[in-house]
Amino acid sequence: MKYAIIQLAGKQFQVEPDQELIVDLLPEATGDELKVTDVLLVVDGDKIQVGTPLVKDASVSLHVEHNQKAKKIRVVKYKSKSRYRRVYGHRQSQTVLKVTGISA
Repeated sequence: MKYAIIQLAGKQFQVEPDQELIVDLLPEATGDELKVTDVLLVVDGDKIQVGTPLVKDASVSLHVEHNQKAKKIRVVKYKSKSRYRRVYGHRQSQTVLKVTGISA
């Protein structure tokens, strides 16, 4: 089994080939190719490469599938005994990526 741990948009993700990945909104357009060089770990069967902090000459190729919005969450502000109540919603913008390849 081949997988890698990458750093993208300030977060770390474990990715495998042909996996779909949902991250916070990226500036790339739908259909663009993205190459991530911030690879922290690469595992290919029994061969393990650990970066210090990054694995040298390793990269992960990603394809931007589409952009979407997450499920709506409700945010409530409330203060007792003062008749203060506020309710509003939030939908986070997201980008769906497909892992096309891992090279080490």
